[in-house]
Amino acid sequence: MSKLRLVILLFLLHSVALVSAQGSTKGTSSWQTLNGSAPLVIARGGFSGLFPDSSSAAYSFAVMTSLPNVVLWCDVQLTKDGAGICFPHMKLENASDISSVFQNKQKAYLVNGVSMSGWFSVDFTLTELETVFLNQGVYSRSGSFDGNLFSILTVKDMVKLIKPPGLWLNIEHDAFYTQHNLSMRTFVLSVSKSVIVDYISSPEVVFLSSVSQRFKATKTKLVFRFLEKEETEPSTNQTYGSLLNNLTFIKTFASGILVPKGYIWPVGKDSYLLPSTLVVQNAHKEGLEVFGSDFINDIPFSYNYSYDPIAEVLNFIDNDAFSVDGVLSDFPITPSAAIDCFAHIGKNASRQEKPLIISYNGASGDYPSCTDVAYTQAISDGVDVLDCNVQMTKDGIPICLSSVNLMDSTKVAQSQFSTFTTTITEVQQGSGIFTFNLTWDNISSLTPAISNPYSNFRLSRNPEFKNAGKLVSLSDFLSIAKEANSLSGVLIIIEHAPFLVKVGLSVTDAVLDALSKAGYDNRTTPKVMIQSTNSSVLKEFKEKKKNYELVYRVDENIRDASDATIEDIKKFAASMVINKESIYPENKAFITGATDIVSRLQKNNLPVYVELFNNEFVSQAWDFFSDATVEINSFVMGAGIDGVITSFPQTAASYRKNRCLTYKSAPSYMSPVEPGSLMQVITRDDLPPAQAPYPVLTESDVAESPLAEVAPATPASSTNGGTAATAPTSPNGQPKIATCIVLSNLAVLLVTILLL
Repeated sequence: MSKLRLVILLFLLHSVALVSAQGSTKGTSSWQTLNGSAPLVIARGGFSGLFPDSSSAAYSFAVMTSLPNVVLWCDVQLTKDGAGICFPHMKLENASDISSVFQNKQKAYLVNGVSMSGWFSVDFTLTELETVFLNQGVYSRSGSFDGNLFSILTVKDMVKLIKPPGLWLNIEHDAFYTQHNLSMRTFVLSVSKSVIVDYISSPEVVFLSSVSQRFKATKTKLVFRFLEKEETEPSTNQTYGSLLNNLTFIKTFASGILVPKGYIWPVGKDSYLLPSTLVVQNAHKEGLEVFGSDFINDIPFSYNYSYDPIAEVLNFIDNDAFSVDGVLSDFPITPSAAIDCFAHIGKNASRQEKPLIISYNGASGDYPSCTDVAYTQAISDGVDVLDCNVQMTKDGIPICLSSVNLMDSTKVAQSQFSTFTTTITEVQQGSGIFTFNLTWDNISSLTPAISNPYSNFRLSRNPEFKNAGKLVSLSDFLSIAKEANSLSGVLIIIEHAPFLVKVGLSVTDAVLDALSKAGYDNRTTPKVMIQSTNSSVLKEFKEKKKNYELVYRVDENIRDASDATIEDIKKFAASMVINKESIYPENKAFITGATDIVSRLQKNNLPVYVELFNNEFVSQAWDFFSDATVEINSFVMGAGIDGVITSFPQTAASYRKNRCLTYKSAPSYMSPVEPGSLMQVITRDDLPPAQAPYPVLTESDVAESPLAEVAPATPASSTNGGTAATAPTSPNGQPKIATCIVLSNLAVLLVTILLL
C-alpha cells in the first residue's frame, strides 16, 4: 500500500464521525421467534455484496454496519495440509486469482457422483495459497476492489483479526474431503477448542450426526442446511424436500434448520408470492430454530416487494403468523435495519416531518404512470404531494401523462393511431406519437403501459398490472386529490409550453382554468404547486398572483449556482427541484464527493426537492448497497434535502416512520454517509478516468423571454416532408448519470484493514 493512500485513509479516519452499531429493539412487541428474541443477522462471507466474499474487508465491514450481535458466516474448505480456510466454494477459481497464479494445476474430480473440474483447495497447501488473492466472484458486482490483494483467511486468522460477535461455520462435501484423507470432523472439533463457534451448519446428515454428541453439552448449535427440494442428500439418498417432512428426525442431531427463503414464502413462475407454508411453525413446534437464506439485494426477487429488500426481510420476520430466527444475507446492513428500525411499526405509527414525499407519475413503480390506480396507490402508500405531468390534447384538454409522447406510457403503437408517428425535434429527439395530435377521446381509449426504465437489465415492473387502470384528465386528477384527506399538496408539472403556444395551445391557461373549476382557488389544502423547467411559465403564474407554490426544476447536473442566479430564481420560484447527481457527483457508479448546493439554496429560503428515487438496485450506485432505503437516508440525513420525488412512495413513507430516526445516536445502518469514501478503496489502476466537474448554473441558463401569445394552430412538423424544428440547447449539455454515497465508517474499515 502506498504512503499516499495511507495518508488519505488516516485523514478520513480523523475527519469522519464513527457511529458504532448499537442496535436496539426497544419499543417493539415480542418476537415470534422460537426463543422470543430478535432474529439474528448472519453475514454470508461478511459484507459479500460489496467486497470479495470472505475477505478481511467484507468481514470487517459487516461488523461495522450491522447489529452488534451479527454472526459472521464462513464456508469452510480444507487445504492439502488440513488447514481450514474461509472460502465460498470448494473450487477456488471463481472468487480468487488462483487460475492465474497456478495455471497448470486445474484438475477434475467426482463430487457426490458429479464430475467437476477446476482448482480445488485439496490440491494446495496453506503456504501455496498465501500467493493467491480473493476477488469478487459475482461478476455482476463491482470488481474495483480486487486490486487490494485480500488474502485467503484461515478460520483462526479470521477470528483473531475480526473478533466476530458470532461465528457460523458452514461445512459441505465431507465425503469428498474424506476421499483426500482430510477430515472435516477432526477440523471442527479441533478448531472449537481454541475458537468460540456459535453455529455449525451442514447439508449432510452423516456429518452433523458424527459431531452432535461432542457438541451436545456446549453452546455451539448444529443446524441442518436444506438445499433445493429436488436435490438429494448424499448420506440418506433422500431429497431435501422429503426430509422436510421428517423434522422429528432432524431434531435428533440438530437444534435448527437453514432453508432457502422459497421454502417459507414460495414464489410462482410469474415471480409473485404464493401463500406462505407452515415450515417455520412446524419447525418451532419441534423445538427447531429456523434460519432463512438467499437474502440478496442485487438479484430480482418477488414483485410483491416492489424491489425493496427491507420489505422482503420484514415479510419473514414481522407478520401475523411467524418470524424466522435469523436471515442469511450478502448485505447485512439491510436485515439489521429491518430488525431494529422497521419491524413492529404499525400503519398509524408517528412519522418524521422530513422528507416531503412527492410522487413521480403516481406510484409508477407499481402501476402504469399517471393512471387512476397509480394515483390511488400513491395515496394509499402515504405520499404527501401527488403529481400530474400535464400534457395537452389536440382539442385543448389538459391531461396527466408521464410524457408528451404517447409511445412512452401507452400501447398507442398497437392501436389505430399508430400511423400518427411524427418527428418534432423541438419536443424530443426521435419520432413519437404526441398528445397534441390526438383528441382526449382518442387518448382516453388507449391502453396504459407501465414504465420499465431498466428493461435493458431484464428488470420489469409489476407485469401482472402492466396495463392496469385508465388515463385521467387534469380535472379527474384534481378530483382524486380532493377526496384524499391525507395529501398536503398537488404538484402540477408543465413542460413544452413555448412549443405548445406555436400550435395554438396554452397549457398555462388550461391549468388555471382546471384548478379554478375544481375549486382549488378557494382552498388552502391541499396546496397547489406548479413546477416547470421554464422560468417563463412560472413568471406567468406569478403574474396571476395565485396562492401557488412555484417550483423551478433544473434538469441538468450542476455543482452550484451563482448568487445572482439564485436571486433571479427567487423572483419567480419559492422552491427548487434538482437531480441527485447535483448533490453527490458520481463517476462510473461511485460517488466522487459532495456539493453544497442544498445548503446554499436553503440559506436563500429555497426548499430543495430531489429526483429521482427508484427502488431497482441498478438505479443505485455501489455505495448504496442495492438498498433504496440506504439511498434515501443518505440524501435526507446526509445532504438535508427537503423532499424526495419517487416512483415508489411506499418505500419513502416507510423510511420516514422507522424508529431509528428517533434515536439520540443513529446506528451505523441508519446514519449519514461520507461521500467519496468508497472511491478511496479502489486502487489506482482500477480508478475510473477523472471527469470534469459539473458547471455552475448562471443567469443566462435561467433567463427566458415571456411566453408568446397563442398562435393559430398549425400542423406539427412530420417525417413526411416537413421541416423538423431545432431542439433547444440545454444549459450545460451534461449527460444524466447515476449517483452514490458511502457510509461514514467505511474510512475506519479501510484503515483497520490496510494497516494489518
